[in-house]
Amino acid sequence: MGLVNDLLRRVSELEARPGKDSHNSSKPPSSDGFAKKTRKTRSLREASRKKAGGQIGHEGTTLKQLERATRIVSHPLPAQCTRCHNPLPQDEARVSERRQVFDVPAPACDVIEHRTLELVCRCGQSHTSTFPAGVSGAVQYGPNLRALGVHLTQGQLLPFARAAQLIEDLHGIAVSPGTLVSWVSEARSALDSTAAVIADQLGKAPILHADESGLRVASKLHWLHVAASETHTWYGVHARRGMEAIEAHGILPRRLGVLVHDCWAPYWQLDCIHALCNAHLMRELVYVQELTGQVWPQRMKDFLLNANVLCEAARHRQIPLSTEDIAALSSHYDAILCEGERLNPQVTKPAGKRGRSKQSTAFNLLRRLRQHADAVLLFIRDPAVPFTNNLGERAVRMPKVKQKISGCFRTLDGAENFCVIRSCLDTLHKQGHRMLDVLRRAFAGDPIRPAT
Repeated sequence: MGLVNDLLRRVSELEARPGKDSHNSSKPPSSDGFAKKTRKTRSLREASRKKAGGQIGHEGTTLKQLERATRIVSHPLPAQCTRCHNPLPQDEARVSERRQVFDVPAPACDVIEHRTLELVCRCGQSHTSTFPAGVSGAVQYGPNLRALGVHLTQGQLLPFARAAQLIEDLHGIAVSPGTLVSWVSEARSALDSTAAVIADQLGKAPILHADESGLRVASKLHWLHVAASETHTWYGVHARRGMEAIEAHGILPRRLGVLVHDCWAPYWQLDCIHALCNAHLMRELVYVQELTGQVWPQRMKDFLLNANVLCEAARHRQIPLSTEDIAALSSHYDAILCEGERLNPQVTKPAGKRGRSKQSTAFNLLRRLRQHADAVLLFIRDPAVPFTNNLGERAVRMPKVKQKISGCFRTLDGAENFCVIRSCLDTLHKQGHRMLDVLRRAFAGDPIRPAT
């Protein structure tokens, strides 16, 4: 009878496996395939019951006229009156109405010729002026153009050939994709020290988000590792996914603060305070509910969402939850787990059978929720800890978009260049700097330093 139950459970799990997608697992939306276009989109986000469009009290923004325009075009009156045909004095006319058109000037190439001067003194001493430090060749590209090329490929994620075509269309300058690649290498060298500062500051951050994702490099699978906070982002690429890469990058092993992650096993080897991403757990609860039809997964989802609402309100009031409230929420969490464990008991190993018995998906999730209860509920006890690992997951999106557009990184150097440059662009953009200004300053030899 036990064998029959095991087989029935195995069959039900195999039948449910094709139903896994981005709404009930950690699979990315890109893996949903064409089926997502034929069904109604399902999301963990509940309907707000608000009317579509801007809400009452929402402070909107619109294009406003400036006091001083760049250029003024006055449209003259007719030379004579349309009724009596007397001449009209144009100099006595007053402004009737102003309308402003915001536009960009037609781009043009600015060629600056640098000349050194030579003069022989009356005493016979010859004097020759020198070129600026950045002017080293008879003909070269300027820092603004190089910054634009790197911004298009590393900031806006265009392929090199399309970026070169855009530069030629805008400015009439023919730049080869190979030249853009060399500019990217120059930008990486100029920003290496800035990326090192970012990594050092993230190592000291009280709350850090971590995530990782596959990255195709030189036709082989590598791993993109991300460390992010509200003000900093750092990217690293490594051939390995686990602790070897984490130790090589050196940010996570030396931390003592809170690490928000998705319960990936190697993170638990780090000696820090752990906080789990509840968005991942919510998707797993959706899958278990669809697989088993049981009620406790919905109760756990409702509990987590309601607890997050209470914590958000407490943060808004700047008053943390009381000890009694935390104890009540923890008891409710424990009661839901007990209900689920009663319905999904552990499968015992038959006598004489070697190895561990395979447990159900529901049991494995319940065991994880029980084992890491402190990490699941840390957002309740510490108002500074977020409910999800959204910052880490958001940081992964741009490199994945880059890979989606261009296929893969052709070389490991190209992937590492992207990680260094993107670390600086994302961090300084979070701190209020424009990406193009960051690259201009880097090529000018005066890179912007990230604030602590």
